[in-house]
Amino acid sequence: MTSEAREKHQHGGATKAHRRHHHLSAKKDKATKKAGGKMRTLRRTVSRKSLELMNGGRRLKDDLAPWMKTIWVKLRLNTRRKMPDHKSYLENVYAPQAKVYDRMRARGFLWGRKPMLAACAERLTDSYDARRQSSLGDLVWVDLGGGTAENVSLMSKYIPLKRFKAIYVVDLCSSLCDIARQKVRENGWDNVHVVEKDACDFEPEEGEADLVTFSYSLSMMRDPFTAIDKMFSYLNPEMGVVGVADFYVSAKFDFPHRQMTYFNRFLWKSIFDIDNVDLGPERRQYLDHRLVRVFEYNSSGAIPYIPFIKAPYYTWVGVPPTDSNVEKAEAEAKQSRPITFPPTFIYSVNWEDPIVDKPILDINEDDVVLTLTSGGCNTLHLAAHGAKHVASVDLNPAQSALCELKVQAIKRLEYEDVWKMFGEGKHENIAEIFESKLAPWLSQGSLNFWSKKLHYFKDGLYYHGAMGKVLLVVYWMQVLFGYRKKFLKFAGAKTIEEQRDIWTSFWFVKVFLYMPAMVFSVMQQILTLLFLNKATCWLGLGVPPHQYDLIGADGRGMCEYAGATLHGAAMNTLMSNDNYFYKVCLTGSFSKDSCPEYLTKSCFKKLKDGLVNNISVHTDYFGSVLALRKYTKVVLMDHVDWLNDQLVEELASNLEKQVVSGGRLIWRSASLNPPYVKVLAAHGFECHCVHRITDKEYNGCIDRVNMYASFWYADRK
Repeated sequence: MTSEAREKHQHGGATKAHRRHHHLSAKKDKATKKAGGKMRTLRRTVSRKSLELMNGGRRLKDDLAPWMKTIWVKLRLNTRRKMPDHKSYLENVYAPQAKVYDRMRARGFLWGRKPMLAACAERLTDSYDARRQSSLGDLVWVDLGGGTAENVSLMSKYIPLKRFKAIYVVDLCSSLCDIARQKVRENGWDNVHVVEKDACDFEPEEGEADLVTFSYSLSMMRDPFTAIDKMFSYLNPEMGVVGVADFYVSAKFDFPHRQMTYFNRFLWKSIFDIDNVDLGPERRQYLDHRLVRVFEYNSSGAIPYIPFIKAPYYTWVGVPPTDSNVEKAEAEAKQSRPITFPPTFIYSVNWEDPIVDKPILDINEDDVVLTLTSGGCNTLHLAAHGAKHVASVDLNPAQSALCELKVQAIKRLEYEDVWKMFGEGKHENIAEIFESKLAPWLSQGSLNFWSKKLHYFKDGLYYHGAMGKVLLVVYWMQVLFGYRKKFLKFAGAKTIEEQRDIWTSFWFVKVFLYMPAMVFSVMQQILTLLFLNKATCWLGLGVPPHQYDLIGADGRGMCEYAGATLHGAAMNTLMSNDNYFYKVCLTGSFSKDSCPEYLTKSCFKKLKDGLVNNISVHTDYFGSVLALRKYTKVVLMDHVDWLNDQLVEELASNLEKQVVSGGRLIWRSASLNPPYVKVLAAHGFECHCVHRITDKEYNGCIDRVNMYASFWYADRK
């Protein structure tokens, strides 16, 4: 057959095949039409679902098969004593699962690795960059029990691997080391060396390591204390960092954040003993003894394919002790919020106008200041004004967590990121920033809080917290009654005259101003009962019962008090470029023209250049932190309004002891004449009222917040 005939024959065959296909397609289309045009879609849908089920089944099989093989091996071995040595035991256990080891763990079994590596990377970068004692590529990292070198992949997200001159992945299991070597070749990691050796015998060629990590390996080592002692022989004695992530049980008497019940201690130790993993607390206690703990997080994580059960794990980072860091080794107290506090912060901003405080306090570089934390804004302002030290205290752990996050954000992030978080109240990359930059520096209490509340920066920070929920209700009321656009216009008014015109055009303002006294009295009682009762004011507005009673003692109802507060501010302060307190209430965010001072570029720079380091955040009673040192300035905010007579006497006595001669107190009160002024005077303070809301020259507005009836200061004689 010629080539031309062959081509014609092939073409003819193809044509016949095409005709058959067309005929079958036509029959299928005809059948589909009879079925209402659904047959093809139905078949594809069923096929897709079947495929997904098949793939899911394969994944489940791939995950469980190595586990089952491992369990079978362990049942056969019973204990490691039947194996000639520890290396043989590890090989028999991990060989069946070596190829899928990383994927199995990636499903959420070794939870603490990422936080541990992020914390180590941050401290390495901070320490070496600050001291400028290591150039690019001079670091040495030893990962003891590094297995498949997955930690190297994870670390690359937090610090460039080229910063390490050498990375040693040390493991005793041959199968896991083979996977690690393959990974090194595939990724072209020229500075990564896989060493099949016991951690007790290993030492880096360089003679010194800047970072040593134990990732779920310390609990599996036959002689962990020898391994730790060996590590100290080559750990950089000045700037070395040690990171550990592992399962754990606490000691019978342990640090508050570690403490477990007897049942949990017995349960988890028994379960892991079957797997030849020792969860005893001695390993971490030994590290605590030899190093200074700078980061720790204790939690529990889900076990794959086992619902409702979570295993305890911890992340721990320590550094060699020095004169500057040894005091940080003190255990962090586990603070629970008082039962009457909401489960979050009450205030997201301070409600005390710092412009009024500034000339009265007259902060200088020798001042040691004690202040209530609240939203943390004024704590930052005091530091920015040059105070030698600012101790910020709050009994609510959530308020401390908010202040601590602001402090660390200023230290670790650029201005635009800080502005997005606390200016706009939202950040599109908050999860990534939090994991890599902020979480490694937070205390455990703050880390616990923000790990659960990070969505605040997705929804809008200032619509969260107790007061934020009130603002959210106000927002939806604006929308419901069609006033949203008008309120935004009010908040954006360019002149005070324009703002006043908009404000006085609201019907509720007209009612407040012009309603007959008898009718207003009845309405005030109804509004107070529904919206401004003691419970609502405490949980939503942060007005405690004792302060609520002080307002009533002046002969004013809460409705009248709130109305005078808002009316005075609306008529005398411009929201668009000055009064950021009410602007954030109306819009849910600040603007560059109207924001707290710490969010301005100039103040941010001063804080970031070092002044922010002068802040310490405490979750404790005010009196406890007052007793820690002598103070030159104390900012009481409205704290004394909250106290009964006995507590006022106790506070005044402590202030007399702890405030130096010539020192100054400032405070605000919801009362025109707070009764405790006489108590302070009796304890050596000369008290002065700066202004009252009733003073005619202030026209019903004593500052931009206008929330308090009087403002005071007192000098220590």
